[in-house]
Amino acid sequence: MDKKSLEKKSFLVRLKEEKYLQMMALAGVVWMLIFNYIPMYGLIIAFKKNYMVTQSLFSLKFLKSPWATQHGLQHFIEFVKDSQFVNVMINTLGISLIKLCISFPLPIVFALLLNEVKSMQFKKVVQTISYLPHFLSWVVLGGIITTWLSDTGLVNELLIKAGIIKEGITYLAYPKYFWGIVISSDVWKELGWNAIIYLAAIAGIDPSLYEAAKVDGAGRFRQIVSITLPGIKGTVVILFILAVGGLLNSNFDQILVLWNPLNAPRSNVIDIFIYNVAMKSMRFSYASAIGLFKSIIAFFLLLMANGITKKLNDVSLF
Repeated sequence: MDKKSLEKKSFLVRLKEEKYLQMMALAGVVWMLIFNYIPMYGLIIAFKKNYMVTQSLFSLKFLKSPWATQHGLQHFIEFVKDSQFVNVMINTLGISLIKLCISFPLPIVFALLLNEVKSMQFKKVVQTISYLPHFLSWVVLGGIITTWLSDTGLVNELLIKAGIIKEGITYLAYPKYFWGIVISSDVWKELGWNAIIYLAAIAGIDPSLYEAAKVDGAGRFRQIVSITLPGIKGTVVILFILAVGGLLNSNFDQILVLWNPLNAPRSNVIDIFIYNVAMKSMRFSYASAIGLFKSIIAFFLLLMANGITKKLNDVSLF
C-alpha cells in the first residue's frame, strides 16, 4: 500500500474514532455557512441602483434590475463625496482609537493587579462586581447612564455637593462630553469581563518560574515585568490585532441608546449613519455599500496589524 493510501486510511480511521467531536465541529461549520457565508450573496445589493425590501434577492426581477452607474461603484463614490463623510469618519476613528488606547490596556492592568491579590475571598468579590455590568444590555445601562447624567441626576448632585459646579448640566445634550461618556461607560461595562482571558493566560504560566525568580531576589514588580507580561504576550498580541481590525466598529448598541440630535455632531459614527440611511431614508443599496466599505477597510487594517506584529514579535493570527 502506497503512502497516499496509508494517509487516507489513517484519516478515515481518525475520523471514525473522533466522530462525536467531528459532529460537534460540523455543527459549528454549518452555523458559519448559514449565518456568515450564504448571506454574503446579499452584498450584491451594494452594486444595484436601488434595492427595495419587497424584492426577493433570488427573484429574476432583482437579478435583472439595473446596476448602479459608474461600473457599480456609484454608492461608494457618493459616500466618499457625502457632506457628512469627514464628520462620520472623525467620530468613528476618534472614539475607536481612544478606546484602543484606554479600554484595551486597562483590562491587562486590572488582571495583573487582581492576580497579585492574596485573599481569594476579596478577589472573588472584586471579580464578581467587575463582571456584573457586562451582563446588562446597553438598553438598560443606557437608561441608567442617561438618568445619572441628567441635570438632576446622581453625577450633578455629587458635583454640586462637592462644590465643583453650581447648577446641574445635562451632559448628553453637549457634544463635547459625548466621547468621554462613551469611553468611560464602555470601560465600566467591559473592564472585568475583558480581564478574564488575561487572568486565564496568567494562570497558565508555570509557577516554578516565579519560585526561581524569588530565589534570585526578584520583587513582585520585577516578576510581573520579566515573567507575567512575557507569558501573556501572545494573548495580548492576538487580541490587539482583533481590536485594530474592529476600529471602524464603534459599538452601535451603546451609541444608539446615548445618541440624540443635540450630541449628533460627535455621536454620528459610521454605524449610526448606516442605520439612518437604511431605516429612515430607506436607501438600502447605499447603506449596504457603506457597510461593505467599512468591512473592506477593516480587512486591510487586520492584515496590516497582523503583518506588523508578526514582524515585531513573531506572533500573528496567520
